[in-house]
Amino acid sequence: VQLQASGGGVVQPGGSLRLSCATSARIRGKYAMGWFRQSQGKNREFVAAISVSGASTHYADSVKGRFTISRDSTETSAHLQMNSLKPEDTAVYYCAADPIYYTENPVWDYWGQGTLVTVSS
Repeated sequence: VQLQASGGGVVQPGGSLRLSCATSARIRGKYAMGWFRQSQGKNREFVAAISVSGASTHYADSVKGRFTISRDSTETSAHLQMNSLKPEDTAVYYCAADPIYYTENPVWDYWGQGTLVTVSS
């Protein structure tokens, strides 16, 4: 499956952004979806994931309560709603897909190209 991430941009601290990950195949019942991010000079880190069924979600502690991962009703997209953004959220955000719900383990099979989020005043 091919993934295309979009929705990044520049936002002030406290603002919101909604990232989208368009897929080339239907994901319902087939793929778990995840978001990771990588800021300059740091390793890629887990952000959020949603299970194959969509019934389970998992978040990094740093984004819990601020970010929400979801699936689109068309079942060809996943989204990451990011609220109360902080400067430390600045990073390139990548979406990922895999038949296995790996959550934080970055061994997901399929990756999008990344979209840049900059939180700055």
